[in-house]
Amino acid sequence: MSGSPEYVPPKVWTWNKANGGQFANINRPISGPTHDKELPIGRHPLQLYSLGTPNGQKVTIMLEELLALGHSGAEYDAWLIRIGEGDQFGSGFVAVNPNSKIPALMDRSGQKPIRVFESGAILTYLAEKFDAFLPTEPSERAECLSWLFWQMGSAPYLGGGFGHFYAYAPVKIEYAIDRFAMEVKRQLDVLDRRLAESEYLAGNQYTIADIAVWPWYGGLVKGWTYGAAEFLQVEDYKNVLRWADTILSRPAVQRGRMVNRLSGDPASQLHERHDASDFDTKTQDKLAAAE
Repeated sequence: MSGSPEYVPPKVWTWNKANGGQFANINRPISGPTHDKELPIGRHPLQLYSLGTPNGQKVTIMLEELLALGHSGAEYDAWLIRIGEGDQFGSGFVAVNPNSKIPALMDRSGQKPIRVFESGAILTYLAEKFDAFLPTEPSERAECLSWLFWQMGSAPYLGGGFGHFYAYAPVKIEYAIDRFAMEVKRQLDVLDRRLAESEYLAGNQYTIADIAVWPWYGGLVKGWTYGAAEFLQVEDYKNVLRWADTILSRPAVQRGRMVNRLSGDPASQLHERHDASDFDTKTQDKLAAAE
């Protein structure tokens, strides 16, 4: 196949640091810190250490939605973790998330600080803490959590699979791109069929399932992710597009997308949010209009 030279795996794999790829400088086969660096602590109950990637957006959108509902206890300090520079391998960050991935949250509202890592765990923790965006009726709660965990299992095929080989790998491998494009299109079809029968993923309520899925799959069909909208023919998934636009119209979503964002118009980025007054209404309107 084109771009696929024959490769015979050795009996024992060894780490080749110069293997190329956009993220080669931060990938390694071991865990733990590479350097000592304490994390900053602000004045709010919740301390978020993250970056405005799809996984990071889940939590900032959730926090902005909670604040929009009037939960003052959801005020947070957002600290920028530049994963391209290896901030996630600092000793302070590893103490909050031993997996060295963003986002990571420290809840300092009680007598004993509580660490929460992995975006799905953070969304569930916040939903239960503030009794919001997670249904309590058993069948509705089960539906919400099912779609939440669907995202946890599906997105690696979109990001680490399709996104890596389509956009970031040092060589284009036809087999890998075809394999993951097929799976991503299957996932989009799963979503499209569900959203043909339901306004939101868990039913008629907007929940943490939507908050988790939207930054990945909403961003994909809106054309923000990997420059792959035409390649994947996202216009075919009309129910997903309708859902994506509905969620984008929420002011809290627009705010959450801005926090710790490093791409796009600088006016659409808010590095290290520490107060609700950090947001400028005109900037939010500009962001929404542009996208």
